This record gives sequence, structure tokens and C-alpha cells, in this order.
Amino acid sequence: MSILAFRAVPPPPPHQMMLFLLQAGVLLALAFCLGRLAVWCGLPAVVGELATGVLLGPAVLGATAPGVAAWLLPARADQAHLLDALSQFAVLLLVGVAGAHLDPRLIRRRRGVLVSVGSLGLLVPFALGVAAGCLVPVSLLGGGSHRATFALFLGVALSVSAIPVVAKSLSDMNLLHRDVGQLIMACAAVEDAAAWFLLSLVSSMAAGSFGLGDTALAAARLTGFVAVAVVARPLVRRLFRRLDRSGDSGPVSALAVTVILLSGAAAQALELESVFGAFVAGLLIASAVDPRRLTALREVTLAVLAPLFLACAGLRADLTALRDPGVALTGAVLLVLAMAGKLAGASLGARLSGLSRWEGVAIGAGLNARGAVEIVVAGVGLRLGVLTTATYTVVVLIAVLTSVTAPLLLRRAMTRVEKTAEEELREADALLSAEDGERGGVT
Repeated sequence: MSILAFRAVPPPPPHQMMLFLLQAGVLLALAFCLGRLAVWCGLPAVVGELATGVLLGPAVLGATAPGVAAWLLPARADQAHLLDALSQFAVLLLVGVAGAHLDPRLIRRRRGVLVSVGSLGLLVPFALGVAAGCLVPVSLLGGGSHRATFALFLGVALSVSAIPVVAKSLSDMNLLHRDVGQLIMACAAVEDAAAWFLLSLVSSMAAGSFGLGDTALAAARLTGFVAVAVVARPLVRRLFRRLDRSGDSGPVSALAVTVILLSGAAAQALELESVFGAFVAGLLIASAVDPRRLTALREVTLAVLAPLFLACAGLRADLTALRDPGVALTGAVLLVLAMAGKLAGASLGARLSGLSRWEGVAIGAGLNARGAVEIVVAGVGLRLGVLTTATYTVVVLIAVLTSVTAPLLLRRAMTRVEKTAEEELREADALLSAEDGERGGVT
């Protein structure tokens, strides 16, 4: 019956599909051009790609050419959901492919660093966000929330990191093979897992259903998901080894995408963030297959899908609310607290783990990117009535600005971090992988 019902659903109208294809084409073309422009100016491409959505959003195109903006990006849910689906597919592959290029041996060897940096990098900005939430004007509180709920929610919003933006920035700067780059990715996953757990608790408080049982259930979901991933690792390895014998990278890439999507779906089913599920899938893939076998998938993901995702994320930013001086001042204070808290917490955790001062600064800078993850958190707060439209805009602004400034701080810090022999070996493998890809793939 369900299959027959699905067959009876009419396809999207021709105009709707035409507009979706036009939107995707315009976003990709402009993201590519602005990304190249950013590189030409000495900035990571992610800066230009994020700026794409801001330029096409309500703050620029919507203000200067409202008729064009209304036609190209109409405020209709059925049209916007097509771009949202494309963006979600892109971000899952971006995070999964980035996770597949991590070194599992380094993560196991540096697990103490992950715990120290991940916990302090989360708790310091969380505490600053809660303190700020207790002091902001009442006019910025959502009508359906108490001060305590708002403060806790703001703490969560300031403490998250955006794995997709972190991954794209590290790729743009050729830092995924560096120890610091690998630690940044792993720490971002640790922080995000804790942040999504905290978000579920605060959301329950906002909905009036918070209790000890909700806390235990959220912890059980997270623990159960990781446990199932560990149990599934031998099966994933066997599947990849069987496909790897053919010498064709196509089936290997197809299996990698399948694992990433199914893991994301499983995480979503458990009310975890699908991006976290994609990252866990990437770690499974990293332990099962040589990253050089994923060269073609990585190139398509970074060159096509990642710019599309970042451009779509920028569309959510509406900066017109900053005309109110009170909103602008609150946004500036929260931006400073967010950046300083993440940088100080991660740097302190790195120093306590025995890393150098500049390694700590680099990790703190890399984790400062909040991107679409914070935008998702802001959307939850707006939907639950915890945030007003103005407060939502402030949080989105922090997400965009931290995503732009984080790569700049990271690049400066990495000039003070010496390259190790192990990192040079990883870089050589990456270069060999790229050369093999240009010759048509690894055989």
C-alpha cells in the first residue's frame, strides 16, 4: 500500500524543479568564483563560499533587489526544502569524507588530549554564554522561555563547533594531514557530541518535559550509538576489503557514501544530530580502507558539494536586525565571549595535555568555527520560543563571523608549529593520492 501511495504522489511542478536547478547552479557558480577570489586574496576558500549565501540572502540581494530575490529564492517551504535536502546531503558527505581521512592511530595515541581539549573547549564558552544569558535585556528573551532556560540555551549556542566548516577550512589550508588538524577534527566531534546532548536537555526544559529520565535517555542514546558503531566495525572492514579486491575505486566510493548516509539516518532516528553520525561513519571508513581509494569521492565532495552547503548556510543570515543599537551591542559582546571562550578553553586544555603554546592556540582557533551547526541550534531556539527573531539573528551572525575569522587565526598560528616527520609522510601520501586521481584513480 505504501509503495502504491508513493507512486500516486505527483512529481514536483516543472517550474519548481527549474527554479531548484537554477538556485543550485547560481549558488555553486557564485561560491566557486568567490572562493577563488578569497584564495587570491590570501584567505581560505570557505570565506568566499560562506559569503555567497550572505550576498544572495535578505541582507544584500533582498535589500537591494527584492523582486529578484523573491523570484530566485521565494519564501515557500516546498521550494526551500529542496535546497535544504541538497544541503543536508552535501554536509553529510563533507563530514564523512573528512572523518575518513583521519589517522585512527593518532586519535588513540592522543585520546588524553581529546578529553582535555574537548571538555575545556566546551565548558569555558558554555559558562560564559550562561553568564551572558543572565544579563542580556529582557526584550531579547523569547516569550516562551524563562531566564534560566534562555541562559542555558545561549551557553549551548556559544559552545558548539561546526565540523563541516572545520573540515572545509582544514582541507582548504592543506592541514588535514597535520597532527593539529587531526586533533581539531577529533576535538570538534567530542565537543559536538556533548553539545547535542546538552541541547536535548535544554530543549526538554523549554518544552516543559525535563527530568532525570530525559537525561538518562539522552545519555543512553549517545552511548548506544557509539557502541553499535564499534560492534559494526568488523563488518564494515570485511565489506570494504571485498570491494577493494576489484581494483576499481567506484564500488569503494559507493559503499563509503552508503555507510555515511545510513549512519546519519541512524543518528537522526535516535534524536542525535545526523552530522555526528556521518563523522562516526567516517572514522569507521578510516579504519577499513586506504584513504587514497576515496580520492574521486573526496574531490567531488570538496569541489562541488561543500561549496553548495556553505552557500546554503549563508542564506540563513539576515543582518538587517542589527540596525537596532541594543541588538548590535549585544551581538558584539556575545561574539567576543564566544571567540575568547573557545580559544581560552581549548588552549588551556592543550597546554594541560603537554602541547606547545602555539599548538594550543591553533586548536582553539580551528574550533572557533561554528558555521551551520550554530545556525541549526539557533533555529531550534527560535522554534521553541527561547529566542526572539533579533536574538536568532545575533546567534547566526556569530556563526558566520566565527567561521570567517577562525581560518585566519588558524593559519597565523600554524606558521609557528613545526612539521613532524609523520606529518610529512601523510602529506606525501596525500600528494600521491592526488596524482593517482589525476591519472584516473588508484589501481
